[in-house]
Amino acid sequence: MKPLLRTSFTLAIIVAGLTLAACTTQPAPSGATGSGATGTTASGTATGSAAPSGSITVFAAASLQRTFTELGKRYEQQHPGTTITFSFAGSSDLVSQIRNGAPADVFASADEANMAKLATTDLATGWPRAFATNTLEIAVAPGNPEHVADLRDLTASDLQVVTCAAPVPCGAATAKVEQAAGVELHPVSEEQSVTDVLGKVESGQADAGLVYVTDVEGSGGKVEGVPFAESSEAVNTYPIGVLKESSNPSLAASFAAYVRSDAGREVLSHAGFGAP
Repeated sequence: MKPLLRTSFTLAIIVAGLTLAACTTQPAPSGATGSGATGTTASGTATGSAAPSGSITVFAAASLQRTFTELGKRYEQQHPGTTITFSFAGSSDLVSQIRNGAPADVFASADEANMAKLATTDLATGWPRAFATNTLEIAVAPGNPEHVADLRDLTASDLQVVTCAAPVPCGAATAKVEQAAGVELHPVSEEQSVTDVLGKVESGQADAGLVYVTDVEGSGGKVEGVPFAESSEAVNTYPIGVLKESSNPSLAASFAAYVRSDAGREVLSHAGFGAP
């Protein structure tokens, strides 16, 4: 009987060892963070976890409307069963909406200052990540009928100039380039988003406006861009982060990763955005 007992005891040890190994190799729970969390692929899909599903709402700066709309379509095609809805406006307006309880899952800002307003009040989880940069350019009518050559030309009293309001990222950038150039602009209006500035130049309500390089690029020839040296003094960095109150944090994190991926970088670069 002793050999039989030894055999049974040995089999029991083997079975126990296999059971322990199986338990320790189970995948981490969905949404786990830290060194044991799953990674992401170049397309923004989490590795070793279930495919993202459901829907999210992304609040994004107005200057991101064209690129994020394209990224949303591509993401949905690559991830069946997902829906990405966007709300575009000036970054400062979006921050106010989020603080007032507007339902959103992801926030992409046109500058770090507005993102910091959320991060410091613990509305954003984790650490927002930079994904693009942008600089200002002078938008004028096609053919540049007013012969605008640099920032100083915008101080002419007979020129109708529009800019962004100071709280908006493009407005803060405008103040920086004014200081760098040693000029003071006197706009006929200050808009709440860069797309509003662009719209006034496109419609002929203004002779010139300060917008981003990407806005000129995306206008389809409706405006012409005039570069100026001082634009390098106000490079805006765009961060993206998942909001604490997200109803679908897994999908939100996956889309944010997709924006930062090689696929996202390709779309952003084609639109004129610089690397972060």
